[in-house]
Amino acid sequence: MIIPTFNRKKFLTKSVTSVLEQTYDNFELIVVDDGSSDGTELLMAQFKDKRIRFIRQKNRGVSAARNAAMRAANGDFYAFLDSDDRWRKEKLENAASYIHKFPKISIFHTEEIWYRAGKLLNQKKKHQKPTGFVYTKALALCVISISTAIVKKQVFEKVGLFDETLEACEDYDFWLRATNKYEVKLIPESLTIKDGGRRDQLSSSVWGLDRFRIKALGKMLDSGDLTPENFKATLTEFRKKCKIFAKGAKKRGKIKEAAAYIKLRDKYTLPT
Repeated sequence: MIIPTFNRKKFLTKSVTSVLEQTYDNFELIVVDDGSSDGTELLMAQFKDKRIRFIRQKNRGVSAARNAAMRAANGDFYAFLDSDDRWRKEKLENAASYIHKFPKISIFHTEEIWYRAGKLLNQKKKHQKPTGFVYTKALALCVISISTAIVKKQVFEKVGLFDETLEACEDYDFWLRATNKYEVKLIPESLTIKDGGRRDQLSSSVWGLDRFRIKALGKMLDSGDLTPENFKATLTEFRKKCKIFAKGAKKRGKIKEAAAYIKLRDKYTLPT
């Protein structure tokens, strides 16, 4: 189990406790403190559970924190949990059951419950959790929440770790690479609880998230690893996001940036 954290002390106790209280107890929990300055290290010292491993590193971003945990981990599957999210106590037990039932599947995820500013948030149709071969569904937005995911180690060995050059949308980038190669199985139970809508979250604090999604899509187009159908779908989404981002940049007075993305939109063509 992997929890990356950065100055999330007031949420971290709930996240860690939700793991320690799992009905399935054969796991190791690796918490990576990505250079916090809020007393996170002292907080973690209060947990005496031998299943916890605590790693502290200089601030390098969430991708570097997750990658450090995976390099240190011993298990065949990685389950991820953001430090402001939590699991229901049967999360790992149900996941273990699905892993046993579907030995050929390497990526599992669950339904989730969303709260925003403490209020239950209804999920829209576009947020419906996918199952099966879902690459084309993963193009428009991040359809797999990292805090719901359980991923076999071999997936990362095949497609690579989280991209540490991305300031945000590192999960979107990973899911593109992973779902292009692997089938996904949805565990149809709400086993993850997310509490969002705060300014300290990347989705709220970083402007122009499509910059990072465009970069991820470009990486896929450059990979030489897409079927003709997936290349076409990826190119369509790439051009769409370039156009939308350019329009937004222009509205903000970022004329040069808008022009650059209009030009980037035509970088790729369909193979003949």
